[in-house]
Amino acid sequence: MIETAYAKINLALHVRKRRDDGYHELETLFAFVDAGDRLSVVPAAQDRLQVVGEFGGELADPFGNIVMQALATLRRPQGWAVTLEKNLPVAAGLGGGSADAGALFRLVEREYGLPADWHARAARLGADVPACVQSLACIGRGTGTELEPVENDLAGTPVLLVNPRVPLSTGPVFKAWDGLDRGAMPLGTAREIAFAGRNDLELPALQICHVIGEVLDRLRQTGATLVRMSGSGATCFALFGSAEDRSEAQQAMPADWWTLAGALR
Repeated sequence: MIETAYAKINLALHVRKRRDDGYHELETLFAFVDAGDRLSVVPAAQDRLQVVGEFGGELADPFGNIVMQALATLRRPQGWAVTLEKNLPVAAGLGGGSADAGALFRLVEREYGLPADWHARAARLGADVPACVQSLACIGRGTGTELEPVENDLAGTPVLLVNPRVPLSTGPVFKAWDGLDRGAMPLGTAREIAFAGRNDLELPALQICHVIGEVLDRLRQTGATLVRMSGSGATCFALFGSAEDRSEAQQAMPADWWTLAGALR
């Protein structure tokens, strides 16, 4: 069995407050690109994981990988040998690990169905995992696990992801947030929310990783309809009116930056 772990982006990300439990109250618009990591599964005597691909070497401990954690939380009548082709950069604001776990949930669903409490099991693995299970545009509240449907009028939109190949951990970015509530995420369709929204983690991420500003500037010079940082960075995205404009923008990016051209699901 083969499944794509679709790259997650935050078309909008509003941070409202720090919670007493140490987490942050969020409002976000999740969207997914039609490309990402790749999981393949064959039956085995016991669960095991092999990590390959361009960024596979950055996952030093396969046994601590979120895919192995997802395998442990989803019982099956036989073991699975999973090969994870890691095409997405690590610590990049693309929900790579969460997307991998979400893809595994879909594989289990395809073969055996999911347990009734799959959402709770997914949330225990990470705040982005429930959204990544379905990998369709939706609104996330709370820590991101409280999901609501949204009218997805951005499906099929050409998108370019750009990462300067600088890993950026989520924790320090949230810690650098100034604590100011800049207002609720707007209501409406995915397009209306995305274009009227913002990413409150962009400024603290820029303070830690200055090259993000260069990525945003380069993307803004391409004629994109929307340019923003995803999640806690350092990946930025640009939406385009045509695949041709997206391709031209990708060619204009520095050769040593990672890019991925796709479309929103």
